[in-house]
Amino acid sequence: MALSKSVNQEQSGQEMGMSDFAGMYLTFQLGGETYGLEILKVQEIIGMMNVTRVPRTPSFVRGVINLRGKVIPVVDLRMKFELASQEDTNRTCIIVVQVARGNQSVTMGILVDEVSEVLDINGNQIEPAPKFGDNISTDFILGMGKVAQKVVMLLDVEKVLSGGEIAVVDQIGKDN
Repeated sequence: MALSKSVNQEQSGQEMGMSDFAGMYLTFQLGGETYGLEILKVQEIIGMMNVTRVPRTPSFVRGVINLRGKVIPVVDLRMKFELASQEDTNRTCIIVVQVARGNQSVTMGILVDEVSEVLDINGNQIEPAPKFGDNISTDFILGMGKVAQKVVMLLDVEKVLSGGEIAVVDQIGKDN
């Protein structure tokens, strides 16, 4: 009985923790899967434009764009997530986000296959990210949203890149 009670209390705590992540998410496709970003982190969505490659940058950095006179670094999420590369299409988009990590704040673009829709996801529709052992980190996933018959991986955009990677991306934007 005591074991059953503690398991129920633990599950209840997990569910309450997931309600912290309830809200509006911009969903997008990447490699046939659906991902979501907190809408408040999204500044704008732009169609694919000319991206200038910057030499000696990490492979996941596609390059930089000139957005209304401001140089914005662009991260190719396919490369960051180690997915197969794919030709850009007329649906390929750049999601411009503001990433704050510690004392750093960086505006950057995230290259995705296509933007889908904005979803309002309730806390009871979100489960914790699965654990795959100590060698695989999933802390960049806020949770797994269950919407209709699909699963939406809810990303913590501020943890998709490590602190060092954010510093590199920030420097790319400042150097160009």
